[in-house]
Amino acid sequence: MIAPEPRPDTTSATDADTVRATLPDEIRRTVYRASELSRRRAETLHEAPLATSVVVIDKLLGGGLPRGTLVELVGRGSCGRFSTLMATLQQMTSAGEAAALIDQGSQLDPQLAAAAGIDLELLLWLRPERLDDSLAAAEMLVATGFSLVALDLGLPPVLGRPPLAAWLRLARGAAEHHSVVLVGSPYRLSGCAAAAVLSSGRGRGRWSGGIGGLRLLDGISARLELDKHTGNRSRRTTRTVTVFTTAEAVFRAPLSVSTATTHSRREHHVQNF
Repeated sequence: MIAPEPRPDTTSATDADTVRATLPDEIRRTVYRASELSRRRAETLHEAPLATSVVVIDKLLGGGLPRGTLVELVGRGSCGRFSTLMATLQQMTSAGEAAALIDQGSQLDPQLAAAAGIDLELLLWLRPERLDDSLAAAEMLVATGFSLVALDLGLPPVLGRPPLAAWLRLARGAAEHHSVVLVGSPYRLSGCAAAAVLSSGRGRGRWSGGIGGLRLLDGISARLELDKHTGNRSRRTTRTVTVFTTAEAVFRAPLSVSTATTHSRREHHVQNF
């Protein structure tokens, strides 16, 4: 017995528009064809910034990491830098999208990452030893279609010193493929290739309990500054204090923030938090 061939879809776009035109105005504005919904969703995802789930960073950058750019987060140890990268990876993989982590500093603990909500089946984890290899790997991953490539360079000194051309080539690849390359570095390395640069000071412990009694470490506070943002023409330096709980070890987002803004020419007049 031969199965009947499926009947072709004879409903044209004109027929759909005709049916929609008969609906009341308040309903017609909310009715779309499947092709329209798909196109609108693709356009939204293509243009919308990539949220990190770290509220203070998303606020500083106008909603999240701008797509098609290289963003550098500069900071030494215990400043929340690696936690920010992990929070962004968690945000990406929880939405069902694959992401890549180039872990030159070998800081990732897979068990803690899984406990924090990172889907390890959607995470590609690489551990090169030199910056030259890390940038080459990042460029390859961007070209293969990863929407997010996180690159953590660990603690100083960073091994390898590739030319500025390598950074510019990576930034150009991110722009071409509309990907985000998020670099966590102990000191500024990307030069003029980064579209946005955030720097974080050394974290300070936040303790609870009275003097002479039992004191507990509640979290870590660190000052965060937006040093560069090509989409911000105000030429302002924004400083904010972000507070991480002791659960920073499992890469959770900060609890609270406080912010101050000043013109970059008057940075020395700003109170240090």
